[in-house]
Amino acid sequence: MNVVFKTVMASMAILAASISGVHAAGAGTGTISFEGEILEAACSIQPTSVDQTIPLGQVAKSQLSTGGVTSPENFQIELTGCALTALTDKTVTAIFTGAASTDVTGALGIAGTAQGAGIMIVDGAGTPIVLGAPTRPQLLQTGENTLTFGAYLKGKATGDITPGVFTAVTNFSLAYQ
Repeated sequence: MNVVFKTVMASMAILAASISGVHAAGAGTGTISFEGEILEAACSIQPTSVDQTIPLGQVAKSQLSTGGVTSPENFQIELTGCALTALTDKTVTAIFTGAASTDVTGALGIAGTAQGAGIMIVDGAGTPIVLGAPTRPQLLQTGENTLTFGAYLKGKATGDITPGVFTAVTNFSLAYQ
């Protein structure tokens, strides 16, 4: 009887495992991808700082007329693991690039159905940043560092502003001195 009991139990275990496996197969699948880059730099860039979306809100056309502006929305580039050498890598500059606005001098151009405005990028002190030119050097410390910037929408000085949705993209690169 002991052999029969063991055989029945073994059969039940195999049946349970096969039912469980069949049920689990339809439970869902997915893919996880990992990406990154190894840099020869004084600091690492936090993953949350690499690709960001900064909401500039829903802005009334009247606020932008005759060169009007919105309040700046701050954004940061967070650096981590900064290892500064004795002779170099004491400061960092950022260069922001992108398509320049045809409506607002010095601004990043917008794309979409909205027209007549551009996005101004400023440093932490509120000084406008020139696209394609390095920002003022910011002093680094060993460990963690946060570079703070801002962006705001600015209307063109004369002419119509067309309501609609817009997007804009700027890329940044860092240089250590």
